[in-house]
Amino acid sequence: MYLTLLKDGMMPSSPQWKAYSETVPDHGTQKKVTMCRKFSRVSVIFLFLAVFGLIFLLRNASSVENWNCHTVSALNQLKSRIQSSFIPVNLPTSNHNNTFCVHLGQKPSREDELEEHYLLDSITWPGPPPRSSPIVLDQTSDPVHSLFTLLIKEGREWHVGDQLEALVQMHDFQGRPKLYGGDFLLARLHSPELGAGVAGKVLDHRNGSYSAVFPLLWVGSAQVEITLVHSSEAVAVLRRLREERPDRVFAKSLFRSGSLSETTVCNMCLPPDQKPQCNYTDLSTGEPWYCYKPKELGCDTRINHAKGGYVKHLLTSKEAPLFQSGVNIKVHIHASGPDRINVLPPRKDGAEVESSVKPEAIQLAPSGYYYKDSWRPLNGVTMRQFSKSSAITQCLENKVINMYGDSTVRQWFEHLLAFVPELKDLNLHSPKHVGPFMAVDSTHNILLKYRCHGPPIQFSTVIASELQYISNELDGLSGGPNTVVVFTIWAHFCPFPVEVYIRRLRHIRRAVLRLLDRAPGTIIVIRSANLRALDPEVSLNYSDWYSLQLNEVLRAMFKGLNVLLVDAWQMTLAHHFPHNVHPPQAIIKNMIDMLLSYICPETKKSHQ
Repeated sequence: MYLTLLKDGMMPSSPQWKAYSETVPDHGTQKKVTMCRKFSRVSVIFLFLAVFGLIFLLRNASSVENWNCHTVSALNQLKSRIQSSFIPVNLPTSNHNNTFCVHLGQKPSREDELEEHYLLDSITWPGPPPRSSPIVLDQTSDPVHSLFTLLIKEGREWHVGDQLEALVQMHDFQGRPKLYGGDFLLARLHSPELGAGVAGKVLDHRNGSYSAVFPLLWVGSAQVEITLVHSSEAVAVLRRLREERPDRVFAKSLFRSGSLSETTVCNMCLPPDQKPQCNYTDLSTGEPWYCYKPKELGCDTRINHAKGGYVKHLLTSKEAPLFQSGVNIKVHIHASGPDRINVLPPRKDGAEVESSVKPEAIQLAPSGYYYKDSWRPLNGVTMRQFSKSSAITQCLENKVINMYGDSTVRQWFEHLLAFVPELKDLNLHSPKHVGPFMAVDSTHNILLKYRCHGPPIQFSTVIASELQYISNELDGLSGGPNTVVVFTIWAHFCPFPVEVYIRRLRHIRRAVLRLLDRAPGTIIVIRSANLRALDPEVSLNYSDWYSLQLNEVLRAMFKGLNVLLVDAWQMTLAHHFPHNVHPPQAIIKNMIDMLLSYICPETKKSHQ
């Protein structure tokens, strides 16, 4: 009615408006007649518009049909949402496109966006060609039917410094050659007799064949080992899960106030349209974290953070066979001929080795290799052997060592604590295997600390107040030549889109630069990702393929900075021990020796 009055020229400030407003309380005949006349005029207008609209629709039937399809689709989506809101939810559920996850947190700058695009492009992985029907197991890569061949000439001698190449041809379960790439292969050159091993570089020719290239670094026997971790078809499934179901691994939190308590699901990527949430986004970094709001308690009553669980039944009946232990998960590929060579001492004439791939495509730069079960770095650092606790004590004297990360760096803390008797564990009443932990050697003025990184992290139970982000911890350090920072962050980010990991590393990198700016002498060591044992369930959430991609991003983002890297990836790949997310002590010992060699580099007066 307000619009009708305006149309008749009656503005709120006009006498007519005042006169009308005075008649509103009056329920007499004059008011009713006036109202009826106005409604009659409006009815005529609406009738005219309805007839005009009907004629327009009849003349544009095809457009209406198309528009109607979109309308029905939208209505169906709305109906589906309404119905789903009434489904009891114990585990997080989400739509099949959780792109909202990558847009959480602070808005990146233009430079950050460009870097992100570059990083994502650098880890682009080839996939199977589009199909009109679902893939079946028989058409996927089969390690039993696949073969590799050493590209060697009869009578040729191999010397230290040469390059050995193996050509891998993948076949499917029917024995037919694969015609496209994307398989995830690992390559290793090793000698069990010499306790030697080095990681190889795999080149995907994207036609079903691959080259595995190895540097020859020791004298004696050298045997090639090629492993299919996942078929290209399985990798495509892993990529889909990472992008569409980042909520498939979730945490939980206990909320308590007085006698009331309630546990709800928490995650970095919670579907925004399910039910009310508590927002625990970090104020300093903008790192997001959410929990579903308890029904009867406030968000400020959260007590702890704990491992939640995994969403099951995410694969179709066609996808499930792509993940079978002993069939197509980490299965060795056999050689079609010899799989080993004998390596002689270096050539004196410096002759180059021939190769079937273009020289510019081969950039072998292993970080090191094993010989006699001891890691020998190739980055210019001399590896010292800290075989006695007194040597470690001497190295760490007057130093504060701050360790941040997941359980793989906690292993380092535990190794030092067990190997150095002078280090005394301080009882902070922290949960076992969670922390924070602290050890002190008061005689030699050594302080060793460990704290887990902030969520996402799948630990048993962490007190909510102890959930601290690495970047915030670094900002709280004074730094200096007697301060050592060690951190790792990768394992618990495997289920999430890579953009989430890039954002977290960006915050850490900025904190590292701030620390080095105010205290240039600070020693910063990064522990990379490592390989792990895989079964069908672990593969879906924590596959080595996920870890590989995160590892490449980590190396790229910290390249060129004044930080040091312990290459746990190559140290686990090159070793003969089975893969384990927590490597055995023999490998940990080599990692600790590498760490200490960074802290206390060899000098002429160094005593090992």
